[in-house]
Amino acid sequence: MPDRYFKRKHTYFLTSFFGVTAIFLAAGEPCTAADDGTDFTFNLESFEKKPLQWGGNVEGKFENFSLNRGSSLYFLTDPDRTLSTLDKGTATLQIDGSYSLNKNSFHWLLKASASQDQEYHEDWADIYEAYLRLRPTDMITLEAGTQSYKWGTGYAWNPVGFLNRRKDPNDPGEDLEGFISLKSSWIRSFGSTVESMAATVSILPVWDGVNEDFGRRNNINLAAKLYFLIKNTDVDLLYFTGNSRSSRYGIDFSTNISTNFAIHGELSWIPNVSRLVLEQDNSLQFEEYSSTSYLFGMRYLSAQNITTILEYYHNGSGYSQNEMTRFYHLAYDAKIEQDPAAASLLLEKAMTVNRSGYGAFQTGKNYGYARITWSEPFNILYFSPGITGIININDSSWTLTPEILYTGFTNWELRLRYSILSGGEFSEYGEKVTENKIELRVRYFF
Repeated sequence: MPDRYFKRKHTYFLTSFFGVTAIFLAAGEPCTAADDGTDFTFNLESFEKKPLQWGGNVEGKFENFSLNRGSSLYFLTDPDRTLSTLDKGTATLQIDGSYSLNKNSFHWLLKASASQDQEYHEDWADIYEAYLRLRPTDMITLEAGTQSYKWGTGYAWNPVGFLNRRKDPNDPGEDLEGFISLKSSWIRSFGSTVESMAATVSILPVWDGVNEDFGRRNNINLAAKLYFLIKNTDVDLLYFTGNSRSSRYGIDFSTNISTNFAIHGELSWIPNVSRLVLEQDNSLQFEEYSSTSYLFGMRYLSAQNITTILEYYHNGSGYSQNEMTRFYHLAYDAKIEQDPAAASLLLEKAMTVNRSGYGAFQTGKNYGYARITWSEPFNILYFSPGITGIININDSSWTLTPEILYTGFTNWELRLRYSILSGGEFSEYGEKVTENKIELRVRYFF
């Protein structure tokens, strides 16, 4: 495993004294002394935000994978592999925080991890976020350094996340690696139909050793987002241009239909996209086309404290079912070919196609997503069961992940999950490396 250079990101916590203020107002008169002569004192300094804020967590995770030995991706991952199960243990340390001086601050999120299974050992340390925030005025903010972007309103996918890292739909809330960038923001409130507006401009360079995995090197890219709060609806207009990736345009929204029901959506358009396509004769050709992707979803909280999130995602840059089937056939042909020379050529081509994008997560055209969580059912404190499902609508393959979460021990979080992948021959989830997975995760927060 090559050494990884330091990158990234953060989470910070704000301390509030609004609750104390509410107590004072409810009392109706100053809190000086009780009728029995006992003196009460209250130290506001203990509620003031301290310049240094920090925290983090330590995580231990055990995973047991049942491997799909007959799948195309199993064969391409390691043609000589014979394992049917894989046990993996991972230990992770995450530290985040901030230091503030007047209106300016520095933020960081550091992460280190080590994992071991029957075949490989991996360890790494990353700077997920490390950036300086300056506020020359109340309306203007300047940020420079490594920071994570979370553009878009979707839970599982973000078609307009032009500077985002790709989420894991089964864990969309996990912290993601940031990019080195320079960002400026301006915000203003109006108090009319358009209650507030904000403009954000980001400059993202791609050089040797700087954002190398973003796209083509030796380029400086520009992204912009214009935000409006119109009544109770959030709207973003987004734009990206640069030579590391092709230019793209986007719009998103989110709004509350009622206090417990909200909808959201995203739309992106890329006028010029280039990708490698496997043709019917197994030749590889570059294809130029325009791509439109969109997402529509909803979130509903029931009276029983059940949260339901549903999303439909159309991936305009994805591969059709026929294109994916050709890829799986190519890998299968490489597996069963008896002539060593011909098998080697087929395997090399299949691996090239796999690396070009066919083997990535959610590379199809149309997906459905559902997540249902129930907080403290039947008044069982600190206990939250849930289930997450993703379906490839085109080939009807799917993955389902039930889970239970328990937080009854102070500063501890325990999560148990079981993931099932199912699909027919030459379907996306039918050809994954894994058939099912059991995961136990224990986190301690400090």
